Amino acid sequence: MEAGIWADGLLALHLTYAAFIVLGVAAILAGWGLDWHWVRNPWLRGAHLAAMAFVAAEAVVGMACPLTLWESALRGGTGRPQAFIPRLASRILYYNLPPWVFVSAYLALLAAMIALWLLVKPGPLRRKHRRAPGHSG
Repeated sequence: MEAGIWADGLLALHLTYAAFIVLGVAAILAGWGLDWHWVRNPWLRGAHLAAMAFVAAEAVVGMACPLTLWESALRGGTGRPQAFIPRLASRILYYNLPPWVFVSAYLALLAAMIALWLLVKPGPLRRKHRRAPGHSG
């Protein structure tokens, strides 16, 4: 049973990783329009782009995602029954399509994210200026 809990945890981590990429694109676009300064944070944007670049590189070289492999190994390499939430997360993440579909989709999303990097350029982190004690105004 403990292996199933670890497998479910890896599945949750995998879903979080995918959500970071997909929802990150939506947040950057929304933040661009709504002038949210945090969407220009260079650390966040760099991590976001690197996360997608890793997924695209895996697909191009034909490498299986380590999270998928570890989860499968913890489940004993079988399609063991899962609770509702892990089963739902699996349905969101895993599709039975030819590999070229994923390679194309990941490369297209990576290209869109690079274009978004150029369109909504990351900038320096904003720092709040502290006023000296006794300074008014």
